[in-house]
Amino acid sequence: MQLERVIGRYTGKEKGPLLICFGGMHGNEPAGVRALEIMFKMLEVEPLSNPHFSFKGRLLGLRGNLRALQAKKRYIVKDLNRQWTPENVKRVLHTPPEQLDSEDLELRENILLIRAEIEDYQPEKIVVLDIHTTTAFGGIFTIATNEPESLRIAKELHAPVIMGMLKGIQGTSLHYFTDKNIGRRCVPVAFEAGQHNETLSINRAIAAITNCMRTIGCVSAEDVENRHDKLLIEFSKGLPKVAELMYVHHIQPGEHFKMLPGFKNFQPVKKGQPIATNQNGLIYAPTDGLILMPLYQAQGEDGFFIIKQAAY
Repeated sequence: MQLERVIGRYTGKEKGPLLICFGGMHGNEPAGVRALEIMFKMLEVEPLSNPHFSFKGRLLGLRGNLRALQAKKRYIVKDLNRQWTPENVKRVLHTPPEQLDSEDLELRENILLIRAEIEDYQPEKIVVLDIHTTTAFGGIFTIATNEPESLRIAKELHAPVIMGMLKGIQGTSLHYFTDKNIGRRCVPVAFEAGQHNETLSINRAIAAITNCMRTIGCVSAEDVENRHDKLLIEFSKGLPKVAELMYVHHIQPGEHFKMLPGFKNFQPVKKGQPIATNQNGLIYAPTDGLILMPLYQAQGEDGFFIIKQAAY
């Protein structure tokens, strides 16, 4: 069955922000897609059980990488969430589609659809929530830009906020969705909902979308059940509220990288501790900290991240 890019579109009677939610930017991360499918069903029935419910703005749910979702792979040719640069967007928009590879086409189709949506709705503000999951178990977390509103929204998702990630990696949706690139007010946030195939990752993603809608004023606080907050707070228990990126192990072309087994998100590591192997032998932690996103899948450009608790 051919998947549709648009999961759903819900427009309130009152004008408000345009909230664009991505699920499946990586094709082996279905939780965000499933969460959005459920969210649109919830929004359809909410006015029936709650006559006072009102929605301000528009929610647009998108499948990020259709071809990879179909194949159930992280990507087909290259990581879509490393392609969001102004130069790359310009290139894919000015190249005949038949000359583009799979992820180039995905990027082009997403951009054209989003531009048409902005043109149609004419929002004063756009918020982009990019929902992901990880190969490892362990805590949930959010990634914000240095922009104050991105940080405010991220904190309201009740999960650790990781700062400095945009320096460690390039070409993500968070890099691209800015006022400068979009031409109007635009605030991006990423949410990591848990392990790829964990059923609760879907629940946590639903809670994050709900909290995001509340934070930016799409829905009123009294219409949001406490269970959404409780679920996220429960899974963030004992984790730092804000952490900062210290180190990324970028996998080099031809490197036979393999994580040592058993690492989880937010697990403490010590400088000099064996973390992974490659063709040269053991790879050691270069600093004390907490490990994040240890790579336990065949595809991926980053082996692991090390973070430390920050004072914010």
